[in-house]
Amino acid sequence: MESTMREFMDGDFLLETETARRLFHGYAEAMPLIDYHCHISPQEIWEDRRFENLAQIWLGGRNEDGSYFGDHYKWRLMRSNGVPEETVTGGADAYEKFLAFAGAMEMAPGNPMVHWCNLELRRYFGVTKPLTTETAQEIWEHCNDLLQNDPDMSVRGLIRKSNVAFVGTTDDPTDSLEWHEKIAADPSVSFRVCPSFRPDKAVNIHRDGFAAYMAKLAGSVGRESLESLQDVLDALDERIAFFKEHGCRASDHGLDYVMFRPCTQEEADAVYRKAMAGEPLSTEEAERYQTAVLLHLARTYHRHGIVMEIHYSCLRNANARMFALEGPDTGFDMIAQNNCGGNLAAFLSALDQTGELPQTILFSLDDKDFNMIGTLIGSFQTDEMPGKIQMGAAWWFLDTKDGMEKQMRSLGNLGLLGTFVGMLTDSRSFLSYTRHEYFRRIFCNLLGGWVENGEFPNDERILKQIVEGVCCRNAERYFHL
Repeated sequence: MESTMREFMDGDFLLETETARRLFHGYAEAMPLIDYHCHISPQEIWEDRRFENLAQIWLGGRNEDGSYFGDHYKWRLMRSNGVPEETVTGGADAYEKFLAFAGAMEMAPGNPMVHWCNLELRRYFGVTKPLTTETAQEIWEHCNDLLQNDPDMSVRGLIRKSNVAFVGTTDDPTDSLEWHEKIAADPSVSFRVCPSFRPDKAVNIHRDGFAAYMAKLAGSVGRESLESLQDVLDALDERIAFFKEHGCRASDHGLDYVMFRPCTQEEADAVYRKAMAGEPLSTEEAERYQTAVLLHLARTYHRHGIVMEIHYSCLRNANARMFALEGPDTGFDMIAQNNCGGNLAAFLSALDQTGELPQTILFSLDDKDFNMIGTLIGSFQTDEMPGKIQMGAAWWFLDTKDGMEKQMRSLGNLGLLGTFVGMLTDSRSFLSYTRHEYFRRIFCNLLGGWVENGEFPNDERILKQIVEGVCCRNAERYFHL
């Protein structure tokens, strides 16, 4: 009997029907990438950095200030396989780290890391053998040779290879944007790189370091201090205008949960002055300030035509011992569960009432929120554009095959999947663009399955429009590119 076993990650990987294969290879595969939310360094793009080896570009290391750069998806995988922390984020030999990661990959069926990493090896390095402890040495030597010697394997070369048209970096309001200025002035850069406004430190009044950050924000607008809430709002407005001048298309807000506790400006000002005096705040007081600032920012975004992205329901630094040792953003975060749909609705409604609701994308790290968000966004759509209010793509721990399918099924059930702005990398790695391919294959397989089951018309014109829209064109329109 002839075997029906598929080759590992062949050309039709994840494409289960003839229609899915036609949609992916005919339309999705060649579309440019709009990576509207990521964490890559604009300085490294300007300098056209070249990485020495796979461990450096995949697993990272420490910055000069002692903080880490790298991929905490991979670090979590290694820790789960019992790899010592010295080999995960410490000073172990680079190849030792890479070999330990290969060993973890062997134990990871069902984990998207297997697909992401092997796609990266195929698309950038031409490696078709799966990464295992047995193939690690050969892959290590081959890839490192290309990274060091192939002129197209620098940072800019990797972005060009990925067919990227737009990169939206994540930037603090106090950033000088000097690297964005240099990139924009360089005619040899064939893709657009724009800053995104990430004012979390100005919103998180309850966090350590708030007063010190306010001093930094003051300095960025040429002031010695910000004495009042109005001073803070004026400073943020000035920085948003500065970002807009540098091509900013989006803001981004990473919230533990969405709060909504409206108050007068005088009440929020009193909370701000209390915090700046070093006095402890109650949760209610902090939420008054946060609500006032978020509402003001949203209105400013609306005025400037900037998209507002809100990510919530992540519980960060769950392991107190490791947080003390390693610091933030090192892979010790988890999905949180928050019942804040009512707050989200009230927040959007307050802005809608005055005609100041900006284009908004809502991401929850808890997939139980998908249906809630799907029904919420349908309550605030307008004729300004298709899909003005968006359910964001399956994000962080949810950007798995199952997570992406669940998010798109929910959006399809409750809204208009055809107006979806699609995938983002949310990554610090210049090799992560294959996540767009992974998403496109999953999307085409889902849509193709519906067509072949007779659940959606087999109309080539409509299917082409939907696929090209979700993969690229909707984001081009949405972010005014």
